[in-house]
Amino acid sequence: MIESTIRVKNSGLVRVKMIRDDRDGTLAIIESLRDVPFDIRRVYFISNLEKSVSIRGKHAHKELEQIIFCIQGSFVLGLDDGNTSQKLLLNEPNVGIRLGKMLWHTMEDFSESCVLLVVASDYYDENDYIRDYGDFLKLAQ
Repeated sequence: MIESTIRVKNSGLVRVKMIRDDRDGTLAIIESLRDVPFDIRRVYFISNLEKSVSIRGKHAHKELEQIIFCIQGSFVLGLDDGNTSQKLLLNEPNVGIRLGKMLWHTMEDFSESCVLLVVASDYYDENDYIRDYGDFLKLAQ
């Protein structure tokens, strides 16, 4: 079952402004320290995912905070804080989910042509990653 409310720690819903301009498309605006509760130091996107095969994420961060958006299509975001886990369907381009510190996350069940956009609080640092779920559970307690 895919839930509609966020129950895990270190997460939350982020809504950004959307301006619809009839035939001229839609503009989404993401502003640091307004819509996003941190200075944005990195932005990346993920595309060309194989719908039934790809599973992204499978890690947590010690310090990094991120907001993940599905700007095209849909996917299922799995969240786990070490005590509570849940799955959320992301399919609105102006609604993102905060991936706070010490939050294990996975992305799967991508629709065709799905595109994810992520804004992050810091630059890439491999030492910030926790890639083993068992290690994550020990640290999360």
